[in-house]
Amino acid sequence: MEKKLYGADIVVDSLRKHGIDLVFGIPGAKIDRLFEMLDGKDSADAPKLVVTRHEQNAIFMAQAYGRLTGKTGVAVATSGPGVGNLTTGIMTANAEGDPVLAVGGQVQRKDLHRATHQSTPSTEIMAPITQYSAEIQDPNNISEIMANAFEASQGTRKGAAFVSLPQDVDDAQVTEKPLPIYEKPKMGPADPADLAKLVELIKHSKMPVILIGQRGADENITRALQRLLHDYAFPVVETYQAAGVVSRDLEEQSYFGRIGLFRNQVGDQLLQQSDLVITVGYDPIEYEPRNWNKEGQLRIVNLDTLPAQIDNHFTPIMQLVGNLATSLDQLDHLLKGYEYPAAAQDQLATYKQQLDQDKKLQAPASNGVSHPLAVVQAIQENVTDDMYVTLDVGSHYIWMARHFRCYQPRHLMISNGMQTLGVGLPWAMVAAMLHPEHKAVAVCGDGGFLFSGAELATAVQHHLNVVTIVWNDGGHYDMVKFQEEMKYPQAAGVKFGDVDIVKYAESFGAAGLRVEQPEDLTAVLKKAFSMDGPVVVDVPVDYSNNKDLAANLIDSQLG
Repeated sequence: MEKKLYGADIVVDSLRKHGIDLVFGIPGAKIDRLFEMLDGKDSADAPKLVVTRHEQNAIFMAQAYGRLTGKTGVAVATSGPGVGNLTTGIMTANAEGDPVLAVGGQVQRKDLHRATHQSTPSTEIMAPITQYSAEIQDPNNISEIMANAFEASQGTRKGAAFVSLPQDVDDAQVTEKPLPIYEKPKMGPADPADLAKLVELIKHSKMPVILIGQRGADENITRALQRLLHDYAFPVVETYQAAGVVSRDLEEQSYFGRIGLFRNQVGDQLLQQSDLVITVGYDPIEYEPRNWNKEGQLRIVNLDTLPAQIDNHFTPIMQLVGNLATSLDQLDHLLKGYEYPAAAQDQLATYKQQLDQDKKLQAPASNGVSHPLAVVQAIQENVTDDMYVTLDVGSHYIWMARHFRCYQPRHLMISNGMQTLGVGLPWAMVAAMLHPEHKAVAVCGDGGFLFSGAELATAVQHHLNVVTIVWNDGGHYDMVKFQEEMKYPQAAGVKFGDVDIVKYAESFGAAGLRVEQPEDLTAVLKKAFSMDGPVVVDVPVDYSNNKDLAANLIDSQLG
């Protein structure tokens, strides 16, 4: 006798056919059959379900899954507030080019337009912040709507998709067979004639510079870029979300810093001096062109998977749209015999010297607690190239983005599209799930840590090897605080109160450590990295030098 198939079975079939092995979420009555299929007695071939403590963290975890694997991360939540709690994470993933699919429960179809319990126009809420938002109205359409949602999340601009699953569709018997595995579309390289023109532009430029962005930071594109850099010594500036695309062996030759907040970095200065900026997978949301091309005078060539958003500070003289990896390989071949201009070497050496000075900066004595530079250096000493480091948002992330070196793409994970508080711990947990052979490291401020700190319970439940380093300034939203102090007589609305981070961690069953005095920093972090399971380190930090982060701005304006 043929097994009856229900709506939930078809959803799980789609997940399985798209290679999804982890799903994150919180159950509820409107979507309970799907959770039964994911975690019940008949779920042996279903993706593993990770039940989180908040839907927002579930979608953050799906986002990390998407960024780290290239596949679509999946989060599932029930109707009404469950779906509502997904919105921040969906907005973040969509802005930052991470493929995610959220499946939200919904009331029965007969109740959709009544003022009934948890009835919400969820597809209308999600439409402006996703690539695709659809509600399933017929059980026999589940397979095709799921397929289109996956395709939308993996489009030329990767991002978020949302599918609303009414309770009676989830529970309905399905008569149509689910779609088979289908061939995914492939994109070819940019136009050959345009690539040839770019070669001529490069050969006639005095200081061409590559600006690599978030869409240029996946594994295949990074390998193609590194092949190009091994053949031709282009200087490269990374956006925050492209951190790590310049490998360790290419660092001395090609790494010229990162840009992503205040316009005062070596990378900003180099771009200003360039007579040809080649953007690769760059998205304006990472660091607006009005920051790095304020005068609007730079000659820009845009290599991307989709046409650029044109504005007053980003009007490329050429746009080469196509598969970035194959386009870079074609460019590598066409440039044969090219040598980077010798006349630019003195200026590049000056910029390299500035970067090296930043790398060797010694942390000044601080007020009985650790200086940010000392914390960055201590983290650097304990992190191997294979470990994943995730940054929450706050003052700490500026210090880390500027001074922490990373040599593999996606190994330093930063939210720089939405700058969303709370991502650090959930992201690190997924890195630990995907790569249990390495420690995963979450670097958080005390404010951002408390946004998602309840997930420590999930980390303990799954015995994840996550080291969470909390920069504790005594209960302030400091990234807001120090910028307000630069604009107003005093900061307002930035004090949320001190928390005993060690006791908080221990209450979940995690290990809690504290750096009691600055000279203990190295030893405490070394101990944390040697321990098994989730560890939280409370690091009291001195942020009195934070205004230096925004000092010497090229245009005397905050980013």
